[in-house]
Amino acid sequence: MNQDLSIIRLILDASLVVQLVLAILIAASVASWGIIFSRWSVLRKARRETDEFEAAFWSGGDLGALYRTVEAKKNPGTGMETIFQFGFREFSRLRQQPGIDAAQLMEGARRSMRIAQLRELDRLEANLATLATVGSTSPYVGLFGTVWGIMNAFHGLGNVQQATLQMVAPGISEALVATAIGLFAAIPAVIAYNRYSNEVNRIELRFDTFVEELSTILQRHATSARTGS
Repeated sequence: MNQDLSIIRLILDASLVVQLVLAILIAASVASWGIIFSRWSVLRKARRETDEFEAAFWSGGDLGALYRTVEAKKNPGTGMETIFQFGFREFSRLRQQPGIDAAQLMEGARRSMRIAQLRELDRLEANLATLATVGSTSPYVGLFGTVWGIMNAFHGLGNVQQATLQMVAPGISEALVATAIGLFAAIPAVIAYNRYSNEVNRIELRFDTFVEELSTILQRHATSARTGS
């Protein structure tokens, strides 16, 4: 068998449909790798900022001073810092209004924190659905290209009197390349999606815990303020 069966030659000699399938899979792979690197950077930054803000929050300083520090930043905060900023801002605003009891005060603060939390989770989960789509569909797209290529290979055998392995090997090989490219696109996307989804869930758990802890602290401030008045 003297025919050149390199990957490039197989792709160039493939049928138009198989080449189209390969182009789609390569584009999906490039897009998924772009998302993988982007989400890695975003989640890494989110973990670091969460650790830093938790350290500042539990350092024992005054919450009002911490809030003023956050508000004074030129760049808007993200993650847990944003949740604190929204919650404390609403708490301070409602506390200035007459006739607001502690329950209403806490309800407003918690609502603001939950809104900020949902926005942050939406930001962290951006494009993860694309990774899931690439991971779940790429093998089937590659399989379609393989089936189409094999059909063409066997169709070509109908025009000869005696079929040999040398005649059918290039057609079968170019068809199997589609499956290989499909797996190449799918496997990293599935691994990244599972890992990043787990990291987002862990960050969400930390957000939930922080909301409850901050709510408890604000509840004490609300109760003491109403008692003192």
